[in-house]
Amino acid sequence: MSVVYTIGHSTHSWDEFVALLESQKIDVIADTRSAPYSRFAPQFDREVLQKRLAESGIRYVFLGSDLGGRPADSTYYDKKGRVLYGRMKSDRAFASGIKRLEHGISEFRVALMCGEENPAHCHRRLLVGRVLAEHGHQLFHIRADGRLQTDSDVTCESGKPIADRQAALFAELEEDKWKSTASVSQRRVQANSSAR
Repeated sequence: MSVVYTIGHSTHSWDEFVALLESQKIDVIADTRSAPYSRFAPQFDREVLQKRLAESGIRYVFLGSDLGGRPADSTYYDKKGRVLYGRMKSDRAFASGIKRLEHGISEFRVALMCGEENPAHCHRRLLVGRVLAEHGHQLFHIRADGRLQTDSDVTCESGKPIADRQAALFAELEEDKWKSTASVSQRRVQANSSAR
């Protein structure tokens, strides 16, 4: 079983972020953001991030076009603006992105990166991570305080583990019931998701 890491850049300083990656000996950052830019943390804009990671000896690959959580195609959204992950999973580009990611995982220590610090509601865990887990990979989340959290230990705002609840739910899901936990439609005003 291969291991996949995830991390949210949040509003970390550059030094904090690199220290978190180095603590887990990460070789490659796989950027899964649909739009790899941040008004609140410009140190994580794609070009800046790629350059600074290279200076730290860490490779960068952008996979947001294939694995991003905010697809451009409106058929991947429900009426409330939530992304229909079951439909995305069947997309050719998504499957290609997963295949590319799995090839990288077989050779390097890879961390999936998105903006949210807490993976509980982030697509890097709910969509990409779930598909990787179905393929036999184990997920670990690098948290802001430096601890490594197993996927089964991820909790929601109430503090309760969500793995047990999700396991039962996923067992009986219909395609369109597997979706993002919040609206991420481009047509709706988005709150800052980078806040810790």
